[in-house]
Parts: sequence; C-alpha cells; structure tokens
Amino acid sequence: MAKLAGRGSNGATDEALREWRHHGSKFYDTFTVSGLRVDAIQPGRVLCSFTVPPRLTNARSKRMHGGAVASLVDLVGSAVFFAGGSPKTGVTVEITVSYLDAARANV
Repeated sequence: MAKLAGRGSNGATDEALREWRHHGSKFYDTFTVSGLRVDAIQPGRVLCSFTVPPRLTNARSKRMHGGAVASLVDLVGSAVFFAGGSPKTGVTVEITVSYLDAARANV
C-alpha cells in the first residue's frame, strides 16, 4: 500500500491525491472533507482517518450528523475511483448507509 506525503509517499500516489482534492474543491465537498487525512492509497482502495469537527455534528448530541457520514462515505468512495486509475469519478445513483454507532466530535 502506498503511503502519502510525510509517510513514504510516491509520485503517482501524491498526484492522485492532488487530482482528487482538485475535483473536491467545491464548497460542499470541502466543507465535508476538510480535516480528512488520506493515510494510504492503493489501486481500488483508499485508507483515511478523520476527527469529527463540531461543524458536522448535531447540536444537541454532539455526534456526527448522519447526512455528513453518508456524504463523507460518498466522497471517499469517489477517491477510490481515482486510486483505481479512473480519470472520472462518476455519479452516485443510490447510497445506503447502515449506522452501527455514532461518531462523537473531536474523538
């Protein structure tokens, strides 16, 4: 698995990450993925880590909003297309997310 900048990066991986970030420059995408760390990329797989920021939580529970979870899953799923070498990400026609537990802010 290729590691990214600061973790033993390679040129192809760094270029794929830059390209994905470039396509995710729209406000909505940036608002959702800001703070997302891409830890590794290999063909057809992206490994990410993320600390839940308060802006993506429900006000009362301080847990990540379900819509933000689904959006993040969708956006990272697009990155997998880039990791597989596709120049385009396509469009999600349908997405189903099963919530096993809530993600808390800043954890």
